[in-house]
Amino acid sequence: MTNLFSVFDPSAIFGISLNWVSTFLGLLMIPSIYWLMPSRLNIFWNSILLTLHKEFKTLLGPSGHNGSTFIFISLFSLILFNNFMGLFPYIFTSTSHLTLTLTLALPLWLSFIVYGWINHTQHMFAHLVPQGTPAILMPFMVCIETISNIIRPGTLAVRLTANMIAGHLLLTLLGNTGPSMSYMLVSFLLIGQIALLVLESAVAMIQSYVFAVLSTLYSSEVN
Repeated sequence: MTNLFSVFDPSAIFGISLNWVSTFLGLLMIPSIYWLMPSRLNIFWNSILLTLHKEFKTLLGPSGHNGSTFIFISLFSLILFNNFMGLFPYIFTSTSHLTLTLTLALPLWLSFIVYGWINHTQHMFAHLVPQGTPAILMPFMVCIETISNIIRPGTLAVRLTANMIAGHLLLTLLGNTGPSMSYMLVSFLLIGQIALLVLESAVAMIQSYVFAVLSTLYSSEVN
């Protein structure tokens, strides 16, 4: 019997695994639109990037004026592209693996922490104890805040991976039940799959936005 999670397993062609190549297809496709004549898609995408730039600049505060928002916009674009690529048949879903999501989250979090403790040590110590905390609870709050800071890259990575896996599993379950159903029920199954695919498209956008916003907030806390 085939394992349900086998849809997430990387496959090899002639002994060579090309699954992760799909992660970088956006580097070939997205820049090409800037060499073409302006289109509705180009204008729409540019308006999204401009809106994100303004929002991230507000979250970052004064540090957002020196171009630091572009790293989070690039992060959003990369995750969004890979989330949508995973919705197409026979394309490897790289964001459903912790190999990619943790690779994106851990270096960002580590760089923020190292930068904050080196350049804003007093602020980082003050951040461990929220304002107005009773003296008797301060040791517990330090432990709680320390643990919450340590698990941040894990929560970022697991949140994105879990949401991608959940939607793909539902689509796989619905697809596997199709051959054993009557013709009347297959029509309802198709409607359900289309609705779930639309929902997964929304999840792909929301999760990429959440990942980028939380990374921006973590960066703003060390300034």
